[in-house]
Amino acid sequence: MKKIAIINGPNLNLLGKREPELYGNKKIEEHLLILKKSIKANIFLYQSNYECEIIDILHYIGFEYHGIIINPGAYTHTSLAIADAIKSISTPVIEVHITNIFCREKIRNKSLITEVCKGSIFGLGLKSYDLGIFSFLY
Repeated sequence: MKKIAIINGPNLNLLGKREPELYGNKKIEEHLLILKKSIKANIFLYQSNYECEIIDILHYIGFEYHGIIINPGAYTHTSLAIADAIKSISTPVIEVHITNIFCREKIRNKSLITEVCKGSIFGLGLKSYDLGIFSFLY
């Protein structure tokens, strides 16, 4: 079975509060548990609210998985340090952004990790993670 890792960074709404769909409860874990039962893959979730932790996670898991999905989050999507960490590992990485359609081009143009990832997924909510997972399976 394929091993896929999700690194979930801090997603904040326009008011600076955590999005309730992803934080403050176990919805993302519950969603992934249901998904794991229906597909042939092991999915591992790493949650981080700090850029340095995201970099450490990338270095720690960078050679163990078939694919990594990174949602770099509200403050780290422009990070050169995360881009360098992605370049230093062998596992392919796909970036996922949970955003509305009006923000997509703005985020894509600002992101420094886009160039080093195997692809970018822009969507709303947990479906973005599903699309990233399925991209490594098919």
